[in-house]
Amino acid sequence: MVETINTNNAPAAVGPYVQAKKFGNMLYTSGQLPLNPATGKMPEDVAEQTKQSLANVEAIVNEAGLTKADIVKATVFVKDLNDFGTVNEVYAAFFGENCPARSCVEVARLPLDAKVEIEVIAVAQ
Repeated sequence: MVETINTNNAPAAVGPYVQAKKFGNMLYTSGQLPLNPATGKMPEDVAEQTKQSLANVEAIVNEAGLTKADIVKATVFVKDLNDFGTVNEVYAAFFGENCPARSCVEVARLPLDAKVEIEVIAVAQ
């Protein structure tokens, strides 16, 4: 059975999609923009945007009954690959020693002109 996961601790979808879908022990999140769920605002700085996107991912993962330690794959979309080092610093601080597999790609544009968007796959163990 497929379960839709939604939490008020992450921003609502800005399009026709849901925050995440859980199928068995697998969780697939939609890309998380760096919107503060309480204010609907986005920080300007790429480091702060990365922190907010990761906080949104974690809120959804937690809503599904999992933790960031259960994340096995992440995809990071960045507007400018020159921000790669900054994004990596924030990302490494967030995951610590338990970094998942990851792809990072530069894209022409992100929704709401964000500088970063992050999606993950998590597995309940």
